[in-house]
Amino acid sequence: MEQGLQQEAGKERQALRIIDTDVHNTLNSKADLLEFLPKVWHAQWLGGELIGNPFYSPLGDVNRKDSRTDEGAYGGSDPHYMIKHHVERYGIDYAILTGHAAGSCSLHPDPDFGNAVASAYNDHLIEVWLKADPRYKGSMVINFSDPDAAVREIERVGTHPDIVQIMMCSGARFPFGQRYYHKIYEAAEHYGLPVAIHPGSEGKGVAYPPTPAGYPTRYFEWHNILPINYMGHINSLVCEGVFVKFPKLKFVAIEGGIAWLPHLMWRMDKNYKALRDSVPWLKRLPSEYIKEHIRLTTQPIEEPGNPEDLLHILRMIEAEKTVMFSSDYPHWDFDNPQMALPPMPRDLKRRILSETAMELYGLLPDGKREQRT
Repeated sequence: MEQGLQQEAGKERQALRIIDTDVHNTLNSKADLLEFLPKVWHAQWLGGELIGNPFYSPLGDVNRKDSRTDEGAYGGSDPHYMIKHHVERYGIDYAILTGHAAGSCSLHPDPDFGNAVASAYNDHLIEVWLKADPRYKGSMVINFSDPDAAVREIERVGTHPDIVQIMMCSGARFPFGQRYYHKIYEAAEHYGLPVAIHPGSEGKGVAYPPTPAGYPTRYFEWHNILPINYMGHINSLVCEGVFVKFPKLKFVAIEGGIAWLPHLMWRMDKNYKALRDSVPWLKRLPSEYIKEHIRLTTQPIEEPGNPEDLLHILRMIEAEKTVMFSSDYPHWDFDNPQMALPPMPRDLKRRILSETAMELYGLLPDGKREQRT
């Protein structure tokens, strides 16, 4: 059945490119990072989890069982197997690599260790993944708990032609709009790199609880409520004037869903009309800043009983410029690009599947990137 669906989708795909904006590359074992990590940190890196044992994880493995290689290597750890099993299988034109647990280095209490892990991960990304195939584009990791070091890392790695964005974990000690982070955004804007956040670290390390109500009991509860963290960060980014101060900056909210955005925009716009004196730097409605600067990814896309309801939401958020396709490969809730989206106008589907991402990341059909300015 799957083969038949892929053949049918292949006919439609002749004119539709696919950019997958959330593909997880990882390590087969922690030892894989040692050649890129200064020896002084080896024992600490090998000694346990980066930020402690995870509170929340699905039953069994987070990855699909078939993502393991024929030799048994961990899913997402072999760049050549991923090309065969994912990129070529589903006709992906570009895979934006979004990394693994090293992205949580910002939540380690030792900033020097966090900085070392970020640099080692980035070197591994460039050497092992970006050299493997031109269809891979990378998200560099920074330790945002040390903004000066984060800027130096952006300066060190951000000019690489296949690095297309800066990745931060979404768990944090305070919202991402606050001035503490602004020098990171200044560097990101300078190098023409969007800043992205990814869930999975909420409530871990030095981060605060994953919800304002406290700690959920189990993974199901935690997974359901992840969008509230994204709402907090986007609310902060807009209200603190980040996009006024850095008018070319783009911010990508990966794997946080999309259906919550209309509610947030409506509430912010309503309150702005009465409370705008407290944010005099804002010259437009908050929703206008959101639609210009925020990008969302589809997986895990909401699935209402009536698919038309989701189309209404896509129209409300001007999805033709705010939403990008993602599969979350190789995780358990992976979305097949040929089946994930509800029926929609072809122009909108083309924007979501590829064009918005190609514009954001400066990608060209020939595997090159636009010159950064």
